[in-house]
Amino acid sequence: QVQLVESGGGSVQAGGSLSLSCARSGDTNVLGWFRQAAGKEREGVASIYTTSGITIYDDSVKGRFTISHDNAKNTVYLQMNGLKPEDTAMYYCAARRIKFRGLSLHQSDYDYWGQGTQVTVSS
Repeated sequence: QVQLVESGGGSVQAGGSLSLSCARSGDTNVLGWFRQAAGKEREGVASIYTTSGITIYDDSVKGRFTISHDNAKNTVYLQMNGLKPEDTAMYYCAARRIKFRGLSLHQSDYDYWGQGTQVTVSS
């Protein structure tokens, strides 16, 4: 069983930065960040291997967002720079079961979810 707790959301003007954190308990090989804007489906933002640090990103955030993981703190981070109004959403941290090792941006591949943290970007 994996438990996830996000923090760090808030409001910022376009062009600004925010950093999200997700503290986890339990073992997993793959962590991801997802977001869901009002009236839209949840979409994958970034995913990372907890051991090697290999990452993948959705094209919409490449070059602006950075996912990272601190093994000592069992925490995954999402550094968001150059924020745009269209980045406004509830952001969720997610983890795959320990037996799965593939990076993924598909929510159906993830088994454990945090409660979410709101990010609002104003123009």
